[in-house]
Amino acid sequence: MSHIAQNAYLNTRVAAKATQLLERSEVQQLAQFGLQDLGQRFEMGTLLEEPGSVRSKSRAIEQSLIQVLLAELTVLVRPMRADERQLVLAWARKYALFNLKTLLRGKIHQLDAQEIRENLYDLPPQMRLAKEDLFRAENAVELLRTLERGPLSLLARQAREIYEKRQEAFALEATIDQRYYSELARRVTQVGSGEGQRQMKTLVGALVDRANILWLLRFRFKYQLSSSETFYQLVPSPHLMHRDRLLHLVGFDDQAKVLDALPEPLRGRLAEAENLMDVQRRLGQYLDGIARHILRHGHSGLSRALAYLILRESDLRLIFTLMQGRLLNLPQARTEMALGLSDRTCAEPRGKAA
Repeated sequence: MSHIAQNAYLNTRVAAKATQLLERSEVQQLAQFGLQDLGQRFEMGTLLEEPGSVRSKSRAIEQSLIQVLLAELTVLVRPMRADERQLVLAWARKYALFNLKTLLRGKIHQLDAQEIRENLYDLPPQMRLAKEDLFRAENAVELLRTLERGPLSLLARQAREIYEKRQEAFALEATIDQRYYSELARRVTQVGSGEGQRQMKTLVGALVDRANILWLLRFRFKYQLSSSETFYQLVPSPHLMHRDRLLHLVGFDDQAKVLDALPEPLRGRLAEAENLMDVQRRLGQYLDGIARHILRHGHSGLSRALAYLILRESDLRLIFTLMQGRLLNLPQARTEMALGLSDRTCAEPRGKAA
């Protein structure tokens, strides 16, 4: 299949799938549904009827929604070239890294193997960790050494070296996150050309920008790391938060000053943010806005496919939030706040990180 035909085919598949994305009015309607109605709407009635704790049902719902996302991803990557497919799989690999973090926490805190298993996601083969080998590892360092023999060798080696040096779970997980975004930033420069690559850099760059801002605020003001220590944790972005800008931002000694020094449209988007949770919510809206623009106006099948997957993941997260709220019998106002249907946030001074 020629690249032109491949792009046209992929664009057609994306256009068909995009019809199932939720509009705000649909989210508002769903927010009025009860748990059983939601179960019927999203074909999860059987899960809700099975005996079990709220926690086990919540976990089953989350697993089911992730399976929906990854099944759609599997369909979309089939017509892609190898380099394009690897970039999209690199984006989805975060679910494998969630599993890795769960395994590492289990080893560090010496949790029961069954308890660890219950908190792992069931993933397709191309994203799955060799769990049985990792379960047999006696501790976190041995687990990471085992991973060094596979495709995650660079990430595992760097994480092991950091953990052996600092013996901190926080530093270990921060290294894993940093390598994940570094891999995305590296791969996006190696696919496509012209307008298609520009769109991909904007989209992947927005993902990296979001992570950088949240890390900068958290590491600098909540964990009180120095400017140099904070900068070391960040990942230069192919979009707005490039190396020189990150160097400039880590020098500020107040969260409000950092937000005021951001480039547009980030500065305007975050100008009234009250706390880190509000910053995170607004950055999510910023990313979704970029993804929607590329989905509607882009011509590259790759960029539109990734934009769709980002938006689909966001929708599925909203569905999970709604169903979990019903399972926990949370007040309607709190559920609507979590869904982004209310502008209310937990009050906290803007200059303080949450």
